[in-house]
Amino acid sequence: MSNVVLTASGLYTPPEAISNDELVASFNAYVDIYNEQHADDIAAGRVAPLSHSNSEFITKASGIESRYVVDKAGILDPEVMHPRIRTRSNDEPSLQCEMALAAIGPCLEAAGRRAEDIDVVLVACSNLPRPYPALAVEVQEFLGGGRYGFDLNVACASAAFGIQTAADMIRSGSARRVLMVNPEICSAHLNFRDRDSHFIFGDVCTAALLEHADDVPAGQGFEVLGTRLATQFSNNIRNNFGFLNRSEIEPRSDADRLFVQNGRRVFKEVGPMVAEMIVNHVGEHELAASDLKRLWLHQANINMNTLIAKRVLGRAPENGEMPSVLAEYGNTSSASPVIVFHKFSDDLQAGDVGVLCGFGAGYSAGSVVLRRR
Repeated sequence: MSNVVLTASGLYTPPEAISNDELVASFNAYVDIYNEQHADDIAAGRVAPLSHSNSEFITKASGIESRYVVDKAGILDPEVMHPRIRTRSNDEPSLQCEMALAAIGPCLEAAGRRAEDIDVVLVACSNLPRPYPALAVEVQEFLGGGRYGFDLNVACASAAFGIQTAADMIRSGSARRVLMVNPEICSAHLNFRDRDSHFIFGDVCTAALLEHADDVPAGQGFEVLGTRLATQFSNNIRNNFGFLNRSEIEPRSDADRLFVQNGRRVFKEVGPMVAEMIVNHVGEHELAASDLKRLWLHQANINMNTLIAKRVLGRAPENGEMPSVLAEYGNTSSASPVIVFHKFSDDLQAGDVGVLCGFGAGYSAGSVVLRRR
């Protein structure tokens, strides 16, 4: 029996949402403005015209129909096209800290725990507000619990890496309870003027509490049977924003400091890599594909997830085996598999097994085999 239990999860969803139609209308308005401003260069062949986007293309390519964001007005303004976030004083909680606390609250309530019960606060996400102080230490301060905290960033696989880190700490005896939080404001690193990617990301925060099994009542939560991590360097998903940008002799363009990906290469290379990892990992626990009741996959792309599920299960997934929140949330980076777990785990029965899997830039990937207690 495992001595680590994922006891409870929490979810914070921003109040504002943007539909594909709204996003496309904003993007196409920007395209019209750009083409008009560069009409002479376009006519002379010096500049290529931009092309309109459309909702049907977005849904077919990704499965995304909407996304939640921290600021709708700024994103949809063709003259701005990014979220507008109020500048806060150093004594105020940051926006990501506020989101973290909003997800932690229901997580602790579901687990029957209080802030003072927590040993460690671990923030695992793709985008952090600053190098230091660590966001996790800020969350610890405003939460009023935890002996220490630290940040971890492995892009969209951060939650899976965070779960293994928490589990390793509990197994080693350095902690009894670890709160793992994933506050993602993906809209702030997305280039809303890029037709190939302007629709991908949304904002959200998730939380998960991991505890030593001896401290958790029988029948509560999911045993962490095992974790597996993998990385492989690739430039096919990249973000070049960093503290050295202002010191570069040849400064990068603004677009180069935002999310950039080669979608076709990512689909071709990451899908098989993830499927093979899950199959091998499950096999190590003497489990077969037929033993898996649920796949809680990173919500990157519905077509990629379907490919992964087919390779893992050896057939097309049946209804409920590979739940998705892409249509409502879009891609929310590290938080996405935790959203799926949060929304689609209560119906599992004691002994049922599932795999939570995150994957993305790096490349990085992590799988967590969970069994209902």
